[in-house]
Amino acid sequence: MFRLIYRKYGQGIRWKDDLLSGLTVALALVPEAVAFAFVAGVDPLVGLYAAFFVGLITSAIGGRPGMISGATGAMTVVMTSVVILFGLQYLLAAVVVAGIFQVLAGLLKLGRFIRILPHPVMLGFVNGLAIVIGLAQFGQFKTNHRIIYEEGMGFVTQGDWMNFSSTTLQVTLGIILLTMLISHFLPRFTRAIPAPLVAIVLGTCLIQFTPLETITVANVVDTQRALQLEKQIKTKEFEAVQDDLLVKDVARRANEVAARELTADEQTRIDELPKGLKAGLPTFAIPKIDLGNSEAVSAVIFLALALASIGLVESLMTLSLIDELTETRGSTRRECVGQGFANIVTGFFGGMGGCAMIGQSMININSGGRGRLSGISAAVLLLGFIMSAPKLIEMIPMGCLIGVMFMVVIATFEWSSFRLIGKVPATDLWVIFIVSMVTVFFHNLALAVGIGIVISTITYAWERSKDIELDLFEDKDNERHYKLRGTLFFGSIQQFKDLFNPTADPDDVYISFRRSKVCDHSAIEAIHSVSEKYRALGKRLHLTHLDAGCSKVLEKAGDLVEAQYYAKVSGGH
Repeated sequence: MFRLIYRKYGQGIRWKDDLLSGLTVALALVPEAVAFAFVAGVDPLVGLYAAFFVGLITSAIGGRPGMISGATGAMTVVMTSVVILFGLQYLLAAVVVAGIFQVLAGLLKLGRFIRILPHPVMLGFVNGLAIVIGLAQFGQFKTNHRIIYEEGMGFVTQGDWMNFSSTTLQVTLGIILLTMLISHFLPRFTRAIPAPLVAIVLGTCLIQFTPLETITVANVVDTQRALQLEKQIKTKEFEAVQDDLLVKDVARRANEVAARELTADEQTRIDELPKGLKAGLPTFAIPKIDLGNSEAVSAVIFLALALASIGLVESLMTLSLIDELTETRGSTRRECVGQGFANIVTGFFGGMGGCAMIGQSMININSGGRGRLSGISAAVLLLGFIMSAPKLIEMIPMGCLIGVMFMVVIATFEWSSFRLIGKVPATDLWVIFIVSMVTVFFHNLALAVGIGIVISTITYAWERSKDIELDLFEDKDNERHYKLRGTLFFGSIQQFKDLFNPTADPDDVYISFRRSKVCDHSAIEAIHSVSEKYRALGKRLHLTHLDAGCSKVLEKAGDLVEAQYYAKVSGGH
């Protein structure tokens, strides 16, 4: 415990810096946790609990001291569909399963594969994430919310765009602009207090102490709770008759259920729902899901895979960034296990899960926080704020949170991507664009990163396949010596085969591999194929100057490349 709190950095003990930095981070975590909860369509406390548990556990046992974790936009954007279709309990179950996947990834040391993530894929990843988060904010500009039926989605919430002449919309836009201006310009004068926090305090005071009216956190929380209960009522009613309906009547009946007015008893149930945020310590509960619903269980598993992979990618990218900034080295394996354990606990305590936060981690590092105490103190102070001041969170205007998120979008988007045009290969630009678009249209960052890696890999293999060359450097009586240049692998085997003309070559042909490598099974088969052509003509093919790695590959091949057709030579030609 002593070493956990009092870390030494070369010049004395800096636990005070960790504490002060933790306070700054705790204050900055509140608006983002609340805003991300709204993006996912869940109660703000679900986001705040996630920020507490994930931040506390990863700071204590994760692989990177000084890194801050919590509810993030990368994971939030893929949660929405499951919350809409199945509800919060299924999201919590997915968070627990995602944590298990992450622990397994850590135990299997899969975190080291972050090294193969191409930079264009990373740029596309963050750009797509920024666009998705930005687009999600526009849902707050809708009013007159109601339940409708959409084929393939079930019962969902729909609203009408606010009229621009609406005073509420005008005030909201003004608060958004004010928040963004404060967030942008205040850091130029002082960084002692987080600029988003100052913006939120001023925006809240403006609404509370003036006649201006706008949408607050409390309004959105109450509306979401009412819509969620109405959706549950109508979904249950429809499911009771769905099995007896003809296929052609399903949509018609579902639309009738969605459009009907609530009964007096149903309206009373909605009116009796608790108002605002319910402050209290998070409690342990196993997520309640219907294991007999195969569609829901499949959705949970697929969401868990997406959350696990997205969380690990963003966490390990953040870890690499902080390693570079601090000139230290974190443990990818320990970070995977720490993130996984944090999400397992978070899911059981009603949190929406999370991973490392690039922005908050940068705030912590720039504020002097380098030890585990900075993250631990941030999480504990955040919980204290949740317990002692829920009413203050309720008063926050939504315009403030939207403004904060727009600033997150601006900071997240890699504007340098535009400067790459004409300076990097066109294929890299296409990878950035494709990864971004897949993220935007499918809301699946893991899928986008996977597609980006595949495209980058195929492009690299195609380019390297053109590098294989064969040079004739010595031609003696009944002997011919070649030098092979380039990498012999699955992408270059056809070019390799086309380089030889067994009919025109003499009885003994030597190929020097001093400037080439044999990489895979396809390469072995190619060598075997060429050697067979020489053998059929009564000629011999000799492989020379194979390095240790190439020799080992060929030895493992056994009969695939017969020993009489090659010889490992350490010197000579």
